[in-house]
Amino acid sequence: MSQAVRTTALEAEHERLGAAFTDFGGWRMPLRYTSELAEHRAVRAAAGLFDLSHMGEVRVEGPQAGAALDHALVGRLSAVAVGRAKYSLLCAPDGGILDDVIVYRLEVNRYLVVPNAGNTPTVVAELAERAGGFDAAVRDDSATTALVAVQGPMAEAIVGALVPGDAAQVVRSLRYYAATPATVAGQEVLLARTGYTGEDGFELFLPNAGAPALWAALLEAGAGRGLVPAGLAARDSLRLEAGMPLYGNELSRDVDPFSAGLGGVVALTKERFVGRDALEAARERREAGRGRVLVGLRGLGKRAGRAHQAVLVEGEVVGELTSGVPSPTLGHPVALGFVDAAHSAVGTAVSVDVRGTAQPFEVVELPFYRRPRSGA
Repeated sequence: MSQAVRTTALEAEHERLGAAFTDFGGWRMPLRYTSELAEHRAVRAAAGLFDLSHMGEVRVEGPQAGAALDHALVGRLSAVAVGRAKYSLLCAPDGGILDDVIVYRLEVNRYLVVPNAGNTPTVVAELAERAGGFDAAVRDDSATTALVAVQGPMAEAIVGALVPGDAAQVVRSLRYYAATPATVAGQEVLLARTGYTGEDGFELFLPNAGAPALWAALLEAGAGRGLVPAGLAARDSLRLEAGMPLYGNELSRDVDPFSAGLGGVVALTKERFVGRDALEAARERREAGRGRVLVGLRGLGKRAGRAHQAVLVEGEVVGELTSGVPSPTLGHPVALGFVDAAHSAVGTAVSVDVRGTAQPFEVVELPFYRRPRSGA
């Protein structure tokens, strides 16, 4: 009935480190190595090393690659500068979100699209179909590509220690949401200053064969800088503190970008793209205050809410949580959830039904956590 669970090129490394594993998006992935709390705190204070090789890597190339992506996705990808990246959404014709992706423009006519693990087959099929009328080719390189991330305040120093000579300046000067080819620990990688934790950090794409050596080198370079290997449990609590949505929780086929607070990534000024008419209508519904919208919720007590628990106002159900954790960084519960627009204003008092007991929460601005800005 179900397909075999896939493993990454770093499976042996995770086994050696004593990782506890979980099935995520059809992949056997490290959930934690020691404790998710320790790993979470290490990323905030120093650095964490993540295996993200379950994510997809899809190439879109050709003279009309940019135009094809403009048609397929909600953003204007043809306007992205070479060497930069853009967050975007793949929507169905009715406006529902099929996946959220990051798109890197590698050259004028070459793009890399990074979808979520379980959605990669859908994204590949949809991009191939939507590129049918354009001089552009879609190729799925997910099976041969590894992805490793270093996230945290020490990420720049750790990666910079593994590049040759003057290339350390390239690491230091790389802008947020930018990418460049680089040699790191002797491995040829695409080095991107992107991430999903709310911290500074880098994501490194490379062929599977080089991943174990790169992983080992990063662990060694980070040994004196507080770096620890970190699993998906810490990644989830980190992204939630940073107010970042997760597909399957906040985003789904039944959610449109405007309800999810992502209307800013939709370029309705484009003449035509898949889902445009439905998204125009979704924007109008949002502006009229109809339907439910995604909000951040701060717990005023000690008990954290969890996904699928009801949000209440005066005992009436007005929404549902999509994610929730006790925030290790902030010291109080945080959650994301959809609530009726009438109860979505910052400062609104609500309750969450936590296993039969109403717990006090309030609507707050997102993100819950912003990393400190240094003067360096």
